[in-house]
Amino acid sequence: MATPFKRSALTLLAASLAASALFSTGAQAEGKISIAQQFGIGYLILDVVRDQQLIEKHGKEQGLDIKVDWNSISGATAMNEALLTGSLDVVSAGVPPMLTVWDRTKGKQNVKAIAALGSMPNYLLTNNPNIKTLKDFSDKDRIAVPAAGVGFQSRTLQIETAKEFGDAQYKKFDDISVSLPHPDATAALIAGGSEINSHFSSPPFQYQALQNPNVHKVLSSYDILGGQATFNVLYTTEKFHDENPKTYKAFYAALAEAEKIIKADKPAAAQAYIRVEQSKLPLALVEQIVKDPEIDFTVVPQRTFIYAEKLQELGVLKNKAGSWKDYFFEEAHEGAGS
Repeated sequence: MATPFKRSALTLLAASLAASALFSTGAQAEGKISIAQQFGIGYLILDVVRDQQLIEKHGKEQGLDIKVDWNSISGATAMNEALLTGSLDVVSAGVPPMLTVWDRTKGKQNVKAIAALGSMPNYLLTNNPNIKTLKDFSDKDRIAVPAAGVGFQSRTLQIETAKEFGDAQYKKFDDISVSLPHPDATAALIAGGSEINSHFSSPPFQYQALQNPNVHKVLSSYDILGGQATFNVLYTTEKFHDENPKTYKAFYAALAEAEKIIKADKPAAAQAYIRVEQSKLPLALVEQIVKDPEIDFTVVPQRTFIYAEKLQELGVLKNKAGSWKDYFFEEAHEGAGS
């Protein structure tokens, strides 16, 4: 017969083993998700998710109270570092930065994309009247991008540079690229007089800048990619995906519902953007952008495989993807992606 002390010790041991089992399966982590987004209307789906508390809603449908931690970070490099160190569960950036971290973590953390955040053009803008095409840029010019050399804008520019000047010179404009958040770059472009005379921008900043008569468009990312293409994606580690099935399912369902909400009432979505982002942009301008026929707020990836193929050809990526499904988790595979 066990003494009270032994019974107590056995109880503690059983509790400890149970806790260890829960931890090893990841069950303890269920019900929490930390998300980071950057700046701009390219994150409208996330803004609507946040505004309508859709993750919490879909979590409750599964009997789960999900605590959501929202963060704002500028630049893909910081995003990837935060994800790989475990500081964040889900991050967002352009397709190329996601592919870079997918490539580097293959066989290790196995980072993959969760969903697209929409297709929208990014414009290369300048206030230099002498620049009409990419070939007009000189060493005296400076192009602002969120993450020089590695971000969506830089990688897109590298693909076009390879097309214009040859693969060996795909980094030709990296030396005149400067890392700067979109809001700061927009302000510099509009004000003029600084070393920053060009900006590979994104919505809504590019439309704001183009209201200034001294600013004009040099090219669009759609010109480079051959049509409507995904701008930003959400991505996470295999560990978070596999160990938090209910939380992940609630998150993906929230994203899909946000897409439907935006398409059903674009003026209301514009208002949600201003609320969540605390934007000072005129509501009419935001509505105009949301209604722009070039923009499609969808979780279905479009033309992402162009990046996977070309960046692998240029040697940026070591691993060759067979299709877009190789770097997206299976929940996204039902859509007619590319």
